[in-house]
Amino acid sequence: MSRTRLLTATALAAALAVSAAHAQQQQQGQRLAGTIERLDGNTIYGKGRDGSAITLKLADDVVVTAVLKATLADIKPGTYIGSGAIPQADGTQKAVEVHIFEKPQSDGGHHYSGWYGAPNGTMTNGFAQPTGTVGAAVTGGGDPSFMVKYPEGEKQVVVPANVPIVRNETGNKGDLKAGASFRTQEAIKQPDGTYTTSRINVGRDGARPF
Repeated sequence: MSRTRLLTATALAAALAVSAAHAQQQQQGQRLAGTIERLDGNTIYGKGRDGSAITLKLADDVVVTAVLKATLADIKPGTYIGSGAIPQADGTQKAVEVHIFEKPQSDGGHHYSGWYGAPNGTMTNGFAQPTGTVGAAVTGGGDPSFMVKYPEGEKQVVVPANVPIVRNETGNKGDLKAGASFRTQEAIKQPDGTYTTSRINVGRDGARPF
């Protein structure tokens, strides 16, 4: 095979690989967030956080999760939480956001680096522990913290005063109202520019999913 043909074949293979990866990403879904402007049947007409128009078609059996405002006092020993955070030099995780979930994930929780919500971000999911640190100040500091236990270990999560805390509970289509904030991590873009999803989080009473 000539060098020209070899380069052409290599370029074609690379292009096909990129195209396949893009198609797989689209099929798996992407994050989409904004505000509902109106609901027409199973279709949300909304505005993205960047001001762009969004048309999001919901599955007939869409799973709706209502998101409510919460406080640190709502986190009790045994509460299952998820926290996006930034790792600190002392080994603690400084929370950027905290979610309180109705039930644990099937894997019982985890900790990993590379969370998209902050530079060098981490995500920790697990159970708040009855260590006496829930709602208490970190030794030598003023911010409260709690310990999160997951199958492979535990992390202490420090929660500054300005960190948003929300509670997730089972919702329904009645929560999908004009003016409510929404978020989905499973939006699949269609050829006509609209999106479809089978799962959506929506803010209740002014709360904002994040």
